[in-house]
Amino acid sequence: MLEIDEKTSKISEVEFVTSPNFDDRPKLISIDTIIIHCISLPEGQYENNYVIDFFQNNLDISLDSSFKSLENFRVSAHLFVRRNGRIIQMVPFNKRAWHAGKSSYNGRSNFNDFSIGVELEGTIDSKYTEKQYQSLNDVITSLKALYTDITNDNILGHCDIAPDRKSDPGEFFDWEKIK
Repeated sequence: MLEIDEKTSKISEVEFVTSPNFDDRPKLISIDTIIIHCISLPEGQYENNYVIDFFQNNLDISLDSSFKSLENFRVSAHLFVRRNGRIIQMVPFNKRAWHAGKSSYNGRSNFNDFSIGVELEGTIDSKYTEKQYQSLNDVITSLKALYTDITNDNILGHCDIAPDRKSDPGEFFDWEKIK
């Protein structure tokens, strides 16, 4: 199990790369949901740092024509899980990352308020690696231990909370591999 420092709300064993795209959660909010996303920049290209640059507002949009649509976007996630399983944290868990956008599900809205966003390096049209599933399960186990209101029913895809806008993590995400 990964160790989460309750004072810093960071995983002790992973690299922390600060994103400026977060703010305080509403007072008296219970963190009870995990949202699974996917991202790669350019889409389907891995082993670069463009996603990290994007979440830090440092993406050079002149490097690829697909980046132009991302200009002035200010988004983040709590965690980014690379194809090799490496976990990078960008926002402390006690803070509100800007990952869900306009969202609603089961009569609830504003999922950024009470959820933790996990981005998997990938696309909606590709399979994820076994190392990513292992890291994701390690993260989920640790988060459930700290935030006891997180249940399996509250581990959702971005597609669940924003079905008109999003389809990630995609049809190739194997929900059966999530423990």
